Amino acid sequence: MTLVSARDLVSAASAAGTGIGAFNVIHLETAEGLVRAAALAELPVILQISQNCADYHGGLEPIALATLAVARRAQMPVAVHLDHAERPELVDEAIALGFGSVMFDGGALPYDDNVALTASVAARAHAAGVYVEGELGEVGGKDGAHAPGVRTDPDEARAFVAATGVDALAVAVGSSHAMTDRTASLDLDLIARLHAALPVPLVLHGSSGVADAVIADAVRAGMTKINVSTHLNGFFTRAVREKLDADERLVDSRKYLAPARDALAVEAARLLRLFASPSQIRTQIAENPGNSATSTGIDDTVQGARR
Repeated sequence: MTLVSARDLVSAASAAGTGIGAFNVIHLETAEGLVRAAALAELPVILQISQNCADYHGGLEPIALATLAVARRAQMPVAVHLDHAERPELVDEAIALGFGSVMFDGGALPYDDNVALTASVAARAHAAGVYVEGELGEVGGKDGAHAPGVRTDPDEARAFVAATGVDALAVAVGSSHAMTDRTASLDLDLIARLHAALPVPLVLHGSSGVADAVIADAVRAGMTKINVSTHLNGFFTRAVREKLDADERLVDSRKYLAPARDALAVEAARLLRLFASPSQIRTQIAENPGNSATSTGIDDTVQGARR
């Protein structure tokens, strides 16, 4: 069995000064593709199930049990993580189902309310031996809730971590959820200052909108857990579209979901390798300047999960 806690994977990456990929599950084929990616890259991976994903499936339990089962059969270490839970009861359910890590997202709340709720959730999670990620300085996205220019303040972040006891912190440094092009500009100086100020690893949400070279710079500046969903959804969706366009009589969904799963796996494996070896990213870009995976956006019809 290779199901592990994100605590182990994030802590190891942080100590090594590298990144660890945290990729969102949308359905069973995504989970299977991401576990395949870990095998291809010979690297661990974090599988994330968001509150939005749980709601899509009518509840957390069905997709959680399927994902946990896939993770247990993996060749490489795999962690299963609850992502962007805004309801404390969802965190409690994830803990009961066997998740090794959870994220409580109070980023949209006033600071004092965020501290109080996050601390309460963290206390219950820690009592069960579960790793906790919090958020400070709302990471924007498709709902337009994040005003341009908002950033996490290092002093406030230090106080937040001390008051809540979170084990990792998602910070606002310029990325945005569900971007379908890779044009986000990150505040690398702020990442370095947050890294120096905090005793816990930093998490980059909205990484789909960040180019490879910029992610590499962010990892070198101190970012550890790199969350990606929309970018990978693009590879999956384009493969489905290509297969259906090639055969209008195709009705067996396995015949278009299998190549989509494979396409996602290949790109996720590439990202895992790059996050684990950020010094190699600029070299690879220079050698392959036309590589669409590093230089282009995502089909604007792809509907990304909140990432």
